[in-house]
Amino acid sequence: MKKIVLLSDTHGYIDEHILKFCKEADEIWHGGDWGSEVNEKLEQLKKTIQGVYGNIDGQKIRAIYPEVNRFECEGMQVIIKHIGGYPTHYATGVKAVLVNEKPDIFISGHSHILKVIRDSELKGLLHINPGAAGVQGFHKMRTMVNFKIDNGKIFDMNVIELGLRG
Repeated sequence: MKKIVLLSDTHGYIDEHILKFCKEADEIWHGGDWGSEVNEKLEQLKKTIQGVYGNIDGQKIRAIYPEVNRFECEGMQVIIKHIGGYPTHYATGVKAVLVNEKPDIFISGHSHILKVIRDSELKGLLHINPGAAGVQGFHKMRTMVNFKIDNGKIFDMNVIELGLRG
């Protein structure tokens, strides 16, 4: 069993509240738009980190994380892409990848809008956008998500409200 914390769109912002949840997790997943110093602070926790770069990320993050990350966790296939869209509104080319690769979970960021949706067209694919954990953007509430994965099942999913952006 793995305890996962999923965040995105930190835009260089990370505080003790975010780090508290990250310390409790087995793995940290990031949906892109890290900004400066976030990766370094998360690496200090000595956790497995999965992530992708986002459109605001510079060469330092792009050298560490790919544009699309494909991996397996506890029997579930996962794909992360920063600008990915969501069911019925996928970004260009994303649906073809999902149809071809058939992941169990598709994670995106970018919109700053928290969404957890099953895609009925893609046999129940679970799409997760954790919203934005940072303070830059138009979102009102800073959010991230945590959950557990074990033996091909995802459970105990929670939305974590980190407080108002302003």
